Amino acid sequence: MNKLITFEGIEGSGKSTQMRLVARNLSARNAPLLITQEPSGTDIGRKIGAILFDRGHHQMCAETELFLFCAARAQHVREIIMPALLQNKIVLCDRYSDATYAYQGAARGLNSEFIKAINDYSSLGLKPDLTLLFDLPVEIGLKRAGDRDNLLKDASLSDRFEKESINFHNKVRQGYLDILKSEPARFRLIDATRDAETIQQEVFRHITEFIGQHD
Repeated sequence: MNKLITFEGIEGSGKSTQMRLVARNLSARNAPLLITQEPSGTDIGRKIGAILFDRGHHQMCAETELFLFCAARAQHVREIIMPALLQNKIVLCDRYSDATYAYQGAARGLNSEFIKAINDYSSLGLKPDLTLLFDLPVEIGLKRAGDRDNLLKDASLSDRFEKESINFHNKVRQGYLDILKSEPARFRLIDATRDAETIQQEVFRHITEFIGQHD
């Protein structure tokens, strides 16, 4: 069963943790699986990500962000995702094209049609089959992200995007919710304010139901 399942949400939403838990549960059931992430799902993508997330690059313009994320996606789709799908694997991806519409579109203000043209070319038109959107108030998410960063040995490793304003992150959150409203069949909205175990039960139920419908 070749399906692309993406995990989306604002900073500190817990999506990465939940994806790892889902991967562990699916692997225990011997599901054919690939786990990946954007923009660092390839060696080239990791180098692009180092540029994108560097806190010293505060003057980077929205267009540069867009092209860099889509460059990483072009490599990711061709090198990692499409080969896995052709091998009939379930692909779990931490962020994908919806993040580009939320961050560079809703928050940075780039035109959605411009984003679509660049993204569709970069991604070979590949869209997620199922997207889990982890939603919570921005203040809670940023506090979680900040607590996580405080554990880093090198503070410079923290994410450039986490240092953006509350207004920026609220625009990202609303951008995600607007995408959900435009494509409700693809999305499952997850209340990310709850404890990780409760969230995981709901997330795994959504995924197993989706997989069961498409076996």
